[in-house]
Amino acid sequence: MSVAQELEPAEDIIFPPGDIYSDEPPLESDLHLRQIILLLQCLDLWWQNRNDFYAAGNLTIYYSQRQLKSEEFRGPDFFVVLGCEKKPRKSWVIWQEDGKYPNIIVELLSSSTKATDKGLKKQIYQDIFRTPEYFWFDPDNLEFVGFHLVDAHYQPIEANPQGWLWSQQLDLYLGVQDNQLRYFTAQGQLVPTPQELAEQQKQRADEERQRAEQQKQRADEERQRAEQQKQRADEEKQRAERLAAKLRELNIDPDNL
Repeated sequence: MSVAQELEPAEDIIFPPGDIYSDEPPLESDLHLRQIILLLQCLDLWWQNRNDFYAAGNLTIYYSQRQLKSEEFRGPDFFVVLGCEKKPRKSWVIWQEDGKYPNIIVELLSSSTKATDKGLKKQIYQDIFRTPEYFWFDPDNLEFVGFHLVDAHYQPIEANPQGWLWSQQLDLYLGVQDNQLRYFTAQGQLVPTPQELAEQQKQRADEERQRAEQQKQRADEERQRAEQQKQRADEEKQRAERLAAKLRELNIDPDNL
C-alpha cells in the first residue's frame, strides 16, 4: 500500500458525497488481497446479525478538518468502525460520519510500506485518529504485532500462549494460522470463512445422516431379532401343540402330565 499523499488543495471546495471515491492504488500482491478478503468475509459472517459496524479494505479515509478531499487522507489495508450504519460506501469521510474514526486498523506490511506503516501511519492512527487498536501483519515473513491505546499512546498487546493478540474492539483474538491472519473466539475456536462454515455444516449433516442410518440399522436388527424370537416361539408352540395332539391320540391328557 503506498503512502497516502498530503497535497495542497487547488480550490477551496467541499465535494458532495457522490463525488468522493477511494483513492487507494492496487494492492502489493495476491497475498495482500487474499488476506484482506479473508478478514472481511470472516468478520461479516461472524457479525451477520449486526448492523452497527462498517468494515472495509484498501479504502480511503478522508479526515481533513477543513472538509477537503484533497488534503488529509489515508488508506488502511483493513479497518472497522463500530456504532455506525452498515451500508456500502465509496470511501470513509470523517465529516460525513459524525466524526467517527476506525476502532481497529490492520496494515499489511510490504517492503515498500513497512517503514511508513510502523512509523508515520502508526503516529497518525495514535495521535489523530485515536484508533483504539492498531495491528500490522506481514504476509511474507508472518511478523504480527498489535497495539492498544493507553493514555493516548500505543502500548504493545501481550500475546497469549498461542501467540494470538486479543482485540477488545472485536471481542476476538487475532492470530496467525496457516500463514494467514485469522480471528479466534475467546474460547479458542477459529472463526470460519463462509466456505469453511459450509464444509462444517456439510460434515455435520453427513454425520447426522450416518447416525440416522446407524440408528435405522440397529432398529432393523432389533426388529429382525424380535421376528426371529417370535418365529422360534411360534415353532415351539406348534411343536407343543403337535405333541399334545399325539398324546391325546394315545389317550393321555397332556394337561395332567
